[in-house]
Amino acid sequence: MNILVIGCNGHMGQIVSKLAKEGKDFNVVAGYDRAIGEGNSFPVFDNIEKLKDFLNTNTVDVIIDFSLPEATMAILKEIATRYKIPMVIATTNITADQQKEIEEASNQIKIFKSANMSYEIKILEDVLRMVAPKLAEYDIEIVEEHHNRKVDAPSGTAKTLANAINESLGGDREIVKEYYGKRDKKQIGVHSVRGGNIVGVHTIKFIGMSDELEITHRAQSRDMFAEGALKAAKWLVENKNKSGLYNMNDLD
Repeated sequence: MNILVIGCNGHMGQIVSKLAKEGKDFNVVAGYDRAIGEGNSFPVFDNIEKLKDFLNTNTVDVIIDFSLPEATMAILKEIATRYKIPMVIATTNITADQQKEIEEASNQIKIFKSANMSYEIKILEDVLRMVAPKLAEYDIEIVEEHHNRKVDAPSGTAKTLANAINESLGGDREIVKEYYGKRDKKQIGVHSVRGGNIVGVHTIKFIGMSDELEITHRAQSRDMFAEGALKAAKWLVENKNKSGLYNMNDLD
């Protein structure tokens, strides 16, 4: 299947292209990036109009997006919906208004969106939904760690995990990034650490008066996120539905 990679010259975009080239199911036919770069084995565009010209004469089966929200929304509006191409959105820091636009676009095309393309994170979310109600009286803290180049904080994954916990507890918890003063039992704290080349670590702490349960997911390589995006892309293409918004839960 032919892939268009958005953010192809970014770190994750390069990994997606590399793994796609090594596999037998994918062929990267083009990329889109504000930085053209050198050494790509496929044409790279930094202008949407030029990308449209390419798509008028070339077939793309699915789009994989590891870019920034502004680029994501531009590609969604000008390319994905216009040419009816399924799209995998792995971009983080999407706003509420942008999320609404994505949901509206999913009425026209198939969209797979996840802040974390690791299937194991989906399993962690399931575990937290099971554990949290049993430890509802405990203080709950989430600590996320990433490399010092990550632009958003807290991570989209940390927000997803916090929301999963909150939903399992009835939805009445406040998710906060900072504390001033006394700890509120109705708060779920989310803390960000940035340093070095940390791929991604998410630790959830359930802290009681006499004990503590800690659950940690530690990413060893960014390849896992690219592998998840490729898996999602293949699922989108093979999915017989014509439109809809999907996520990691649909890969079961």
